[in-house]
Amino acid sequence: MARLIEAGAPCRVYSASLGGFDTHSDERATQQRLLTELDAALTPFVRRVGKRAVVLVYSEFGRRVRANASDGTDHGTAGPVFLLGAGVKGGFHGAQPSLTDLDDGDLVQTTDFRDVYATVLDRVLGTEPSRVLTDHTGQLDGVFAT
Repeated sequence: MARLIEAGAPCRVYSASLGGFDTHSDERATQQRLLTELDAALTPFVRRVGKRAVVLVYSEFGRRVRANASDGTDHGTAGPVFLLGAGVKGGFHGAQPSLTDLDDGDLVQTTDFRDVYATVLDRVLGTEPSRVLTDHTGQLDGVFAT
């Protein structure tokens, strides 16, 4: 992807995936290995093309707060989202989820992923979010430098 961006390929969106996060057992060791692998890929990529690209990292599902009997966690509701690269203001955006105020054992979502996606559509791709996200108009403030 870095070579394509550097070459000026006419593609504006690329996608990659890293599987294995469905950790119903032995979660700590697996998460450490996977997050190290993610960092090993993202750090050099952002150093190389970070001024020309925005990276959106998300999980397709969240995890429950409490460990199950196999030292893993089961599927939950809220999941992590990371934005990095060109114009992204570093830091935590949105309200931090509570680890004690839960909804039937699940984190209570504090930021709607559609708000993140709409912000990227608008601020990075210059696309009207309503063309992609039907009936959703929310965006996040303060995520990108003005």
